[in-house]
Amino acid sequence: MLEKGMSVSPTVVVCGSASWNQLILLDHLPEPVPHMQFALASWETVGGTSAGKALHLAHLGIDVRLCSPLGPDYEGGRVRRALAAAGITCEAIASERTERHVNLMTNDGGRVSISIAVPSTPAEDDLEAVAALIAAADLTVIDMSELGLLLLEREGARRTPLWVDLQDYDGSSAFHEPFLRAADAVFMNDDKANDPWDLLRSCLDRGPRLAVCTRGAEGAIALERGGAQHQIAAVPADVVDTNGAGDAFIAGLLAASLHGASLGDALKAAAAQARIAIESKHLHPMLGQ
Repeated sequence: MLEKGMSVSPTVVVCGSASWNQLILLDHLPEPVPHMQFALASWETVGGTSAGKALHLAHLGIDVRLCSPLGPDYEGGRVRRALAAAGITCEAIASERTERHVNLMTNDGGRVSISIAVPSTPAEDDLEAVAALIAAADLTVIDMSELGLLLLEREGARRTPLWVDLQDYDGSSAFHEPFLRAADAVFMNDDKANDPWDLLRSCLDRGPRLAVCTRGAEGAIALERGGAQHQIAAVPADVVDTNGAGDAFIAGLLAASLHGASLGDALKAAAAQARIAIESKHLHPMLGQ
């Protein structure tokens, strides 16, 4: 299912967040009252939705470039070294600081993410350099961020087929709108969807040719512009950490599509790839090696 004009060995540019995260596993999420609570486990690792996609694409043999703001700080160095060790080509965008989070999690999937630091606004020269990489690529994945929004304003960056992860889109968020209207394919979860099929139809009305909604243990659904509907079951998994499952799903679908799979088969490959993330305490097991 190669896009028209793509090369036999396609290249993908992923633009968005790579962060350094501390994850803390609890038996229950904290109540909003002063108290002490003991962690079941804790660890530090690379985070970020774009880093997750890049890791899984690389694992699947796709030539991928990750463009992400990283600072000169200690955390930025840890992100760079971890991604390099996993074989990821990271085109770091200069930032005053590296994005950081503390994630409080429970075994049943509960999660509270606390933002510790956010990247600074990218410089114009860096944006132009990323736009040039996009123009030379066969497909781009732009995640929702200040970086992504600034890239969408550049005409050259909009000439390459674009996939966008809308995450917990509710069908009406103004921030999501420019990403949605620029995309060829959009992905979201059903966290804020009253009717996932209606949500997908509303997305396609704004221009994309494909809309996909992941539904956790219920699998995923997809709708094509021509009206064709698809539904796929989740692959059973021994849940370790659900962080990055959606990113792995998108990467699995993208890689299978670029290798010529039908949409139905690509969705099956996506579900299988999501299992890899779910069964690891990292975005991808490569980070733990």
